[in-house]
Amino acid sequence: MSPSEFTRRLFQAIVAITGAVMLLAALWVARGALLIVYVSALIAMGFAPLVTLLEQPNHTKGAWRLPRWIAILVIYVAIFSVIVLIGLMVIPPLIAQADALWAEIPAEFIQFQKFLIRYKVMSRTVTLAEAVQNTPSEAGGNAVGSVLVAISTVIGGAFRLVTILILSFYLLIEARPMFEYISRFIPLGRRGDVSAAARQAVSKVSAWLRAQALLAGLMGAFVAIGLGVMGVPYFYVIALIAAIGETIPIVGPVIGGTAAVLVAITVSPKLALMVGAYFLVLHQLEANVLVPKIMERRVGVSPVVVMIALLIGAELLGLVGAILAIPTAAIISVIVEEIAAEREMRLQRVK
Repeated sequence: MSPSEFTRRLFQAIVAITGAVMLLAALWVARGALLIVYVSALIAMGFAPLVTLLEQPNHTKGAWRLPRWIAILVIYVAIFSVIVLIGLMVIPPLIAQADALWAEIPAEFIQFQKFLIRYKVMSRTVTLAEAVQNTPSEAGGNAVGSVLVAISTVIGGAFRLVTILILSFYLLIEARPMFEYISRFIPLGRRGDVSAAARQAVSKVSAWLRAQALLAGLMGAFVAIGLGVMGVPYFYVIALIAAIGETIPIVGPVIGGTAAVLVAITVSPKLALMVGAYFLVLHQLEANVLVPKIMERRVGVSPVVVMIALLIGAELLGLVGAILAIPTAAIISVIVEEIAAEREMRLQRVK
């Protein structure tokens, strides 16, 4: 190799490495925006089969085809209507029970202090007002800062949610033109396989969304029935927390169980132990039976892969990673199966 050829190749290697490093740095800086895009894509993939079903015309001659954007709006309106209906059914008793719980807090605070005094942890009781007045000024300042941070977080979360919904809407509308454009960069002989893999990935993500809704409904129902039978007050509130928490792997069930035990202990320690044992059983049922089996049957991902994906996702991105772990594992499984099938075909051709 001549010196000039060596210099040219070295220069090309340096440029390629520098470009790769710059690209990775840019992706890291834009990781928040990329995560929003990825979540929007998952939602679009989850709703895609239903949108396709709604926009399909009847088999009669000259049937009118429902425009795709109207089909998407129908799904959005239907979901919003279901949320509003559930809210109208749950929020009134929820508010009533929350008000009753708030009214009971001062008395329960005194009862808790008496329990501590009995075991000589405290010397005398104080009211909530006295406890707030005796809070150090630094803690008060931190509390104000925490409230401001919480408000900012809520506003930011609402903005991201609206962005995800809008982006998902446009991704659903532009799905076909985008896939056709991307297909132009795929070899002609591979386009059919890539199209089949894409349909399979969409089917798996859609099944994941349905499985999440099923799990949330089951856990909410189990909690409401169980706590209602045991006579736990404010069980509507706890059931709603448990249903919402079911969408948050690992941590969500713990939040619901903690809330239930804290409410039950205001009645009696015995009831708190019963509630704790009930949630422990529910958590074991949910973690070891419901989630793996439902995800395996509906999404086609084995229980081992589900648990490994949850652990890795939680380690990489925390709660968000745990939530996105299963659909990501499903998509990766489709890609791996496609690569394995292509390799087997190549080996058969060689033989």
